[in-house]
Amino acid sequence: PEVIGVKIVGRLPEGATATDLALTVTQTLRKRGVVDKFVEFFGPGLNQMSLPDRATIANMAPEYGATIGYFPVDAESIDYLRRTGRTAAEVTLVERYYKAQGLFRTDDLPYPEFSDTLEIDLSCIEPSLAGPKRPQDRVVLSQVKRTFENALSAPVSSGGYGLPASDLNKRAPISIGADDQDQQTVEIGHGALVVAAITSCTNTSNPSVMIGAGLLAKKAVERGLRVPGYVKTSLSPGSRVVADYLRDAGLMEPLKTLGFNITGYGCMTCLGNSGPLPAQVAQAVADHNIVAAAVLSGNRNFEGRVNPLVKANFLASPPMVVAYALAGTVDIDLVHEPLGEDQNGDPVFLRDIWPSQQEIADTIARTSKPQTFERLYAQVESSNPDWNAVSSDDSLLYPWNPDSTYIQKPPFLDEVAQLQPVHKARVLAIFGDSITTDHISPVGSIPANSPAGRYLTEQGVQRQDFNQYGARRGNDRVMVRGTFANIRIRNRMVPGVEGGMTVHYP
Repeated sequence: PEVIGVKIVGRLPEGATATDLALTVTQTLRKRGVVDKFVEFFGPGLNQMSLPDRATIANMAPEYGATIGYFPVDAESIDYLRRTGRTAAEVTLVERYYKAQGLFRTDDLPYPEFSDTLEIDLSCIEPSLAGPKRPQDRVVLSQVKRTFENALSAPVSSGGYGLPASDLNKRAPISIGADDQDQQTVEIGHGALVVAAITSCTNTSNPSVMIGAGLLAKKAVERGLRVPGYVKTSLSPGSRVVADYLRDAGLMEPLKTLGFNITGYGCMTCLGNSGPLPAQVAQAVADHNIVAAAVLSGNRNFEGRVNPLVKANFLASPPMVVAYALAGTVDIDLVHEPLGEDQNGDPVFLRDIWPSQQEIADTIARTSKPQTFERLYAQVESSNPDWNAVSSDDSLLYPWNPDSTYIQKPPFLDEVAQLQPVHKARVLAIFGDSITTDHISPVGSIPANSPAGRYLTEQGVQRQDFNQYGARRGNDRVMVRGTFANIRIRNRMVPGVEGGMTVHYP
């Protein structure tokens, strides 16, 4: 394959995060075109990047289309192994191996030869989001409001929502509050943030952005800011170590105060596992056709993936997720408009509570310890009693259960027939551009009225136990019914209709 070299120069400026860099890399490489190609990062800027920052970018390879995003092993890689509790023998072995293989990067080595190269200057990276429908559609922070408002009236074929002018200022009343005495009525409109998720992928295992989110939350709480009641918040770290260093830094409590409680570890909202919206919010969004929004720190924001009622989905860094949760909307310019007011009625802007790089670095140095990794991962095999309680069979072959709705023996290897010419085939679908893997085979929630939902119902599965397509990939009977079943896919054979529909030719 072709290998594209991306030369990294400069240093990230104040206010920019590894997430902003990852979104910029994704946008740049999508425009360059790196599908079926390897991408290797090189240059002096690598010395300014921590390993978690590099991992954040490499992990976005599917989003920028490359087969792999590769950072060479160097001194920072070895230091990372030490920082995360690897033994001296393991660290020495890794270093000796990569040096012996000629794969260890040092500043005095000549750059490799590449099929082509491009350059990214870290000093030019700006605070950004990506969306509202694709991870490569990066928007600088100051333009998010304008981009969203333009999308409302833009044609669906151009990535918009096709709303008529009469619907642009539509509002829907909802009641929020824990009980009848505390309830108050508020109005939400297009752009109302109904999901704010610090969710998994490498963002939530990167101390710089996780500590940054905690520090921002702490400053917000100290200024008296709170998250509106209609925003569904969640925190799902990619590692149990994250919870430890947030607690050690005194940052877990302010995150909880703003509603960012730990909901679990691993894939959550990015995969459609955020659960339903509160009933009143869901009804208001559905009844009034509100273009509701989500801001999440995952890697993917494809249509219909996060929540079927949320049409605008933006990717952002964890601290930016907290900021938008406080604002309660994406229809806001966080550079020039305040997040809210403090206890004295004074406006609080994002710049007032955004933590500095030095604050973040000092907190990481104080709380990130190899002993934490050693302690937590020494118990990894016994840390989940539910997992350990799952029974297993001693057979070398998997005991297929014909009644399982999760795992079925796939039929495509039973009889591998020679391909024969296909004659007089009917057209199933005609699609436009930017058809994603999620359009072809969605991973999000399974609607009850979908073919897959009806199949599960026929098998005796209750609606609350449907899980989502991604969890049932081991069952071809679900996945075949889920093909082209994305609720936002648009088949040009049935214009004006969204979802897995086609024309039946008898």
